[in-house]
Amino acid sequence: MTDSGAAVPWRDSSLPTGERVADLMARMSLREKVAQMYGAWLNVDDTAGEVAPHQNDQAPDPIDWPELIRHGLGQVTRVYGSAPIEPAAGARRVGDLQRQIVAAGRFGIPAIVHEECLTGLAAWKLPIFPAPLSWGASFDPALVERMAANIGDSMRRLGIHQGLAPVVDVARDLRWGRVEETIGEDPYLVGTIGAAYVRGLQSAGVIATLKHFVGYSASRAGRNLAPVSIGPRELADVLLPPFEMALQAGAQSVMNNYSDIDGVPVAADASLLTDVLRGRLGFDGTVVSDYFAIAFLESLHGVAADRAEAAATALRAGIDVELPGVNCFGGPLLKALEAGDVDETLIDRAVERILRQKCELGLLDASWRPDPEYLRAPGPLADLDDAEARSLARALAERAVVLLRNEEGALPLAPGTRLAVVGPGAGTPDSLFGCYSFPRHVGVHHPGLEMGVAAPSIVDALGAEFEVVYEQGVPVLGGDDEGIAAAARAASGADVCVAVLGDLAGLFGAGTSGEGCDAGDLRLPGRQEELLEALLATGTPVVLVVLAGRPYELSRQIDRLSAAVCAFFPGEEGAAAIAGVLSGRVNPSGRLPVGFPAAGATQPSTYLAAPLGRRSEVSTVDPTQLFPFGHGLSYADATWGEVTLHSTDGWATDGEVELTVPLTNDTTRDVSTVIQVYAHDPVASVARPVRQLIAAPRVDLAPGETRTVVVTLHADLLSYTARDGRRVVEPGDVELFVGRSSADTHTALRVPMVGPLREVGASRRLHPTYTLLP
Repeated sequence: MTDSGAAVPWRDSSLPTGERVADLMARMSLREKVAQMYGAWLNVDDTAGEVAPHQNDQAPDPIDWPELIRHGLGQVTRVYGSAPIEPAAGARRVGDLQRQIVAAGRFGIPAIVHEECLTGLAAWKLPIFPAPLSWGASFDPALVERMAANIGDSMRRLGIHQGLAPVVDVARDLRWGRVEETIGEDPYLVGTIGAAYVRGLQSAGVIATLKHFVGYSASRAGRNLAPVSIGPRELADVLLPPFEMALQAGAQSVMNNYSDIDGVPVAADASLLTDVLRGRLGFDGTVVSDYFAIAFLESLHGVAADRAEAAATALRAGIDVELPGVNCFGGPLLKALEAGDVDETLIDRAVERILRQKCELGLLDASWRPDPEYLRAPGPLADLDDAEARSLARALAERAVVLLRNEEGALPLAPGTRLAVVGPGAGTPDSLFGCYSFPRHVGVHHPGLEMGVAAPSIVDALGAEFEVVYEQGVPVLGGDDEGIAAAARAASGADVCVAVLGDLAGLFGAGTSGEGCDAGDLRLPGRQEELLEALLATGTPVVLVVLAGRPYELSRQIDRLSAAVCAFFPGEEGAAAIAGVLSGRVNPSGRLPVGFPAAGATQPSTYLAAPLGRRSEVSTVDPTQLFPFGHGLSYADATWGEVTLHSTDGWATDGEVELTVPLTNDTTRDVSTVIQVYAHDPVASVARPVRQLIAAPRVDLAPGETRTVVVTLHADLLSYTARDGRRVVEPGDVELFVGRSSADTHTALRVPMVGPLREVGASRRLHPTYTLLP
């Protein structure tokens, strides 16, 4: 029997994973081990030019596929997500590649296939779900978990094993192009929703990959890949908690941050990738490099003289797998090994983690089959953008629409209202999609390619319910006076003007939002503000729909708008969701995951600030948000009763307290409300945020229904990093603010935290618990 035969221990699925992996590694040569540590990107889209800047600089010589797989292969990169390919053709391609990989290597070990899946699997003809900022706006982790499970199910059926999502970076500067990929500006919200996505995706048997560990979203001036300058407490108390929460949910892979923090690129930083991630947080999965991040240590960061040194540096830091292809972890790494610059035990450390995941995925089992499940299912090939997927996309899009303003009940629109629908976001479904959706990521490079999924525009969706006249006015960027005048004429002849303004997602300058599309300020892009002023000047009531990847500065127009609605790239069902909110079919219940800035178009501030980060008399700049974090209106909402804190002798530093919030729906329609609980430590050893979210249950009530929500808060939720670097819960008074947003408090409570100062570790309680009583 050969080493790849069914009788060898590593093929025996009845044996423990560790025993199987140890048996296989004992049989492997050093070259075969190294082959497990990189991927291959075979079908990069030639028509698109560079997928990203520097890609061609870092690409290896043309792949000699038979030679590359002779010793095995760790991963295959984006079979579905690099160029338009039918799902069935992609599945056949996956099966063919796996057969070749298995046949070529001495052990017949299949590769892990990975894809992007931030707004659904980024592949042609697959569902396009709302972008992550919409997940945050939903404040609904259970719904996000269901969406992720649907995404994971499709991925598994197509032979994909790993998804490069979720992004659990906390938005710190709204000018950063990738704000749309974040879940919001609050670590609790980001972590809660991110953990739900992890649970959903991995429930389908697909590995979730947390991005981007850590600090990527805190770059100077919001510029992509720019250096990061943050202190240890901001890192520990704002940026790390979402990763902790997602790791507690079971995330099996982590991707590094491209940037340097205080001069040290994260891909070279063992203190973060090993000491913090594995030592402090207990992570035992794989760390995969962001694309070309290891080569960037030489070419962009200048901390390695050549690729061999880059490989050695990244491996010592804790990176296990090089993606998307082999630049440094092939020949250069072997060169570093031969020179004695790398200890072979580091190879074993990485390969043990990789093979353990392959074993857990079933790739080492004797019964493994190369053809994806999608091709083996009986009957006709399934439509993956099916009714279930679209129902989830619609539900999440509806949950995430935020009603910002509704002056004198301008919304919902009355039946029979004649609408002028204008703006660059109104007439094309492209404005509904984030930068990691297939149409905006790859399809944009293929003019004439059909979208692959049904996605009506906002004009189409509103036209199904109202009499509509449409004028674009101006595109997202550019435009002329004639277009603005035409839009104003259309508005003058209508009962109401709906202005759909905001962003077009893209990559590296192909849009106004997305990776590499950072903003110099937060005014609406191009001539859109001029268009809005022209519409307001007509005297026709204007309803603004912000369809964007970040909040924009609306302070000059907001008081003249009849209403304002916001949706963050809501996906293929987004137009229907927005139309439903405008018509009143949908009772809006989204809440802002990022606040809208007030006057001052370059202010990057978030709500999460210590006292001197708020408005003060020592600065002429007021960072107060126009619409605060957590804000959102509804046409009908619950009536809140008296909020009660249940605590007999204070709140023990190792104990719990309970909040009860009675809610009643006195209206004639279903309502959904989010109870937001914020904490503040008025006297602490370091400056603490004036408000910080620690709980946010969403409660649905039928007409006439009354429920009492019990929120159980553990003292761990108040822990923070003290001056000596330890995470502690301190005794002393604590303020709790219960309300509808970070600036709308229903009840303020004060409770003494009693007992000794207590140090907490990675096992701390990161989630409150909720109970609904009749």
